[in-house]
Amino acid sequence: MEPRPGSKPTADQVRDARGRAIGDVLPPAGTSLRVLFCGINPGLYSGATGHHFARPGNRFWPALHRSGFTDRLLAPYEQELLPSYGLGITNLVDRATARADELSGEELREGGERLRTLVERHRPRYVGIAGVTAYRAAFGRPRAAIGPQPEGFGAAGLWVLPNPSGLNASWTLDRIAAEFARLRAAVSG
Repeated sequence: MEPRPGSKPTADQVRDARGRAIGDVLPPAGTSLRVLFCGINPGLYSGATGHHFARPGNRFWPALHRSGFTDRLLAPYEQELLPSYGLGITNLVDRATARADELSGEELREGGERLRTLVERHRPRYVGIAGVTAYRAAFGRPRAAIGPQPEGFGAAGLWVLPNPSGLNASWTLDRIAAEFARLRAAVSG
């Protein structure tokens, strides 16, 4: 049983979320999609709530707002509002784990192929992948860095964003929001 929207899951709900999937948040087919954000995979807290980037301390939602993608700070349980902003969310691997390093290289590569298919179907202007290490593994780009990438997905541009997890201490919220703002400027340009 998932917790009520906006409520904190119990320790048992978090523990039992291992392996749970979270559905993509996408606009209806044929509707404008400015950016498809792609996480690595859901954490257990997100798996327990059914909402992307749900763990307290994750900086995705604050960075999205501070960068100007949304006009107010959305809570994870409001993720279904993203299509009204021309935004969507998916994951490379749709299996909740305690840590991203529990994923195999094969899972990440398969997730990269799934992402390519999703991009072909929904045709976003940009794909923003949150996590450079996972991007490197999924797409065989060992030297990739944060920022715009020379290759995209067909007509869709590709931007690698810093992982917004609170565990990524080398990136402050201000730095993450600034990188999101760079992406927003590219989308608007």
